[in-house]
Amino acid sequence: MEDFDDDEFDGPIKKFMYVNRKAPYGTVYALEGLEVVLITAAFDQDVSMVFVDDGVFQIKKDQETTGINMKNFSPTYRALEGYDVEKVYAEKESLEARGLSGDDLVIPVEVLSSAELAELMDAQDVIVSF
Repeated sequence: MEDFDDDEFDGPIKKFMYVNRKAPYGTVYALEGLEVVLITAAFDQDVSMVFVDDGVFQIKKDQETTGINMKNFSPTYRALEGYDVEKVYAEKESLEARGLSGDDLVIPVEVLSSAELAELMDAQDVIVSF
């Protein structure tokens, strides 16, 4: 039997950006998106997350979910750090339109304008929107 080198199967590192646009509850997009990000990061890819539109509510502090009978999963975003996902962004215009700032969020993010995010998106290999 021939020995093989695990490095032979390692492809090039790709830049994956996950764009979160949906509110955190009412659909599976937010939770499924987070799971996909963690899986991608586990494979040592270059992963970034962006929160725009109602997606900024996914990472809002102090979510009250008892009225909708669902568990608040926003603290789960703290797992990103353990997976070395350090490139986390929120769109400035989306935050402002919803009366939020970086201080209102459960995780630290870099707040960028839509123009700055567009430049960042141009540098990605793969963009997935949830």
